[in-house]
Amino acid sequence: MAGDRRATMGNLIASRDIEKVHPADAYSLVGMAGTAGVGIELIRLFQVELEHYEKIEGTMLSLHGKANRLATMIRNNLGAALQGLAVIPLFAGFDVDASDPATAGRIFSFDVAGGVYEETGYDAIGSGSLFAKSALKKRYRPGIDVDAAVRLAVEALYDAADDDTATGGPDLTRKIYPVVMTATAEGTRRLTDEEAGAVAEAVVRDRMSNPGG
Repeated sequence: MAGDRRATMGNLIASRDIEKVHPADAYSLVGMAGTAGVGIELIRLFQVELEHYEKIEGTMLSLHGKANRLATMIRNNLGAALQGLAVIPLFAGFDVDASDPATAGRIFSFDVAGGVYEETGYDAIGSGSLFAKSALKKRYRPGIDVDAAVRLAVEALYDAADDDTATGGPDLTRKIYPVVMTATAEGTRRLTDEEAGAVAEAVVRDRMSNPGG
């Protein structure tokens, strides 16, 4: 999962280094699009609820159970969403209960009313999602490894930033790069700024000779 770093306020850039992707727990990730303050608070509360459940029950919720809990939290925000304070998350993780590790990676999307939908292969959210999903649709192949998936996600963000003003591309001058995280059998991991920067700079370098990718 990868997220750009731009937050906007109307036609102005409110922040260049917001973090939209976070670990939900040891094996899952959550990202957000929409009203930044509501989204960040929702993620923090979701993290606390998962940790609390694990401490009380002595085991983790199933991946699908986590997605359903997140859906309930979105549904509870419907009143604020109808007033313009909407937030839509993206949830993904490694299903430790899956019988086949090759198919243990799962992605869940949501609507503003709390509907939850399992996606196949890839998904994108936010104002630039149309362009990001189009890029993913052309480049995604089942069975790609982690390095290829990271490159794919950064390429999709680049394409989104190319056409959507609310999506920020890699800022090589300020060294602000996408937040990129992985969820595997070994757990969740955030790429270091150096690792994410290397991928982002490689994408930018390649686009110099082929702007359309």
